[in-house]
Amino acid sequence: MKLKKILVANRGEIAIRVLRTLREMKIKTVAIFSEADQDSRFHRLADEAYCIGGITSRESYLNIDKVLEVAKKTGCDGIHPGYGFLSENEQFAKQCQKEGIVFIGPKPHVIKSLGDKIEARKIAIQAELPIASGTEGSIEALEEAREIAKNVGFPVLIKATAGGGGKGMKRVDSEEDFDRMFQTAKSEALAAFGDDRVYIEKYLENPRHIEIQILCDQHGNGVYLFERECSIQRRHQKVIEEAPSSVLTPELRKQMGESALRLAKEIGYTNAGTVEFLIDKNMKYYFLEVNTRLQVEHPVTEMITGLDLVREQVRIAEGEALDMSQSDLKINGHSIECRIYAEDSENFLPSIGKVPHYVEPNGFGIRTDSAIEQGSEISIYYDPMISKLVVWDWSRQQAINKMLRALQEYEISGVDTTIPFCEFVLEHEAFKSGKFDTHFVQNYYLNREKPESSDEKNQAAAVLSAFLHNIERNKVSVEKTPVNTNGINQGWEKRKFLRY
Repeated sequence: MKLKKILVANRGEIAIRVLRTLREMKIKTVAIFSEADQDSRFHRLADEAYCIGGITSRESYLNIDKVLEVAKKTGCDGIHPGYGFLSENEQFAKQCQKEGIVFIGPKPHVIKSLGDKIEARKIAIQAELPIASGTEGSIEALEEAREIAKNVGFPVLIKATAGGGGKGMKRVDSEEDFDRMFQTAKSEALAAFGDDRVYIEKYLENPRHIEIQILCDQHGNGVYLFERECSIQRRHQKVIEEAPSSVLTPELRKQMGESALRLAKEIGYTNAGTVEFLIDKNMKYYFLEVNTRLQVEHPVTEMITGLDLVREQVRIAEGEALDMSQSDLKINGHSIECRIYAEDSENFLPSIGKVPHYVEPNGFGIRTDSAIEQGSEISIYYDPMISKLVVWDWSRQQAINKMLRALQEYEISGVDTTIPFCEFVLEHEAFKSGKFDTHFVQNYYLNREKPESSDEKNQAAAVLSAFLHNIERNKVSVEKTPVNTNGINQGWEKRKFLRY
């Protein structure tokens, strides 16, 4: 069944990334946007765009009823959820199914099972994947949890069953700290996910975070598209990713890829997904979790394989069989992605405001996935990611050099960014040598020697700030001119607004 019209249930750069592929596939598109996103760029790229009201995510992008109402009114036969928001929401996938709309992702029961970390751990055990020692299920009684932690051996991790992004996860180094951390983890889990269940897992020393991208069709076929290295993180969230990893041997890559496919087969997985692992200092790997959606860092996999993962997602959702086998796939060159966040690179706190000047880097082997343009505003209501800057070259060192060049060319004013942090990482010997782990920020960045700003630099920054402020203050309001995009959109004043 060929999909004819797809609603993209997301915003920002991922909405643009999905819309571009759908346009190439000659599929009609519908975008939705909140009141906070009325002036955003992403929904101007769709054939139709509808304001579903609200400012916060809960009022708009997380509102299942509103999203499905637009899909039904516009005659959509498919929905692509992107990542975040409703992408891993079992109820949303189930409602799509009930309305006869194809959810471009796994089946609802798969999303539910793998979204519960305890259930996912059990499935991994059934599929004979290695897991770190700990509890097989959630643990409620404090005394019992303390005894299990002592038997596993400190340090341990207390992790939220419904967790993600490091929320509800606590490292405990000694028995004396366990009771307090246990209660804190449960409280955080309840506040973040409405579910205070936690489990215990052995903490791995100096781990690397490696994930395997998989594609599985509805005919029992599956392939793994190699790995992504995701060990450069702040607050348990990834900032720099690369493919392939600098530490995996061909043998280990094959073992991890086949493990990922065994898990997928165990539960009947379909569409794109990512199986995440931790590798310890002895190069032994352990199952971590499954993300049942497109990953933020999927571009590095696309760069080294030449595959459009969104196109593959749509083809699988249409019932098409994979047109490749594992032997057809190979790694070509090296790719690195830097997530450029609107954050103060000293403390990683969000930096909000307007962006009066914005110029993206360019050149061979450079890709920028972004929804920002000159005049855009970084809102307090959504994730502060400005863009994903991705480079490709034939070797890892060449890719590092290219990324450094691209970062130096990136011009963003009005907000602080993580560009200085990314430059620090790429120029650090630990990263260049490949000898780093998930503690890179703690080990090298937070303890670095910080150069003092010179008076000359401070004066230049003050002059630039005053100049940009003057431009913004004296900016005149101009009427938006209709733009002809081959009949797809005829200017802002013809946009459709569906309000609730």
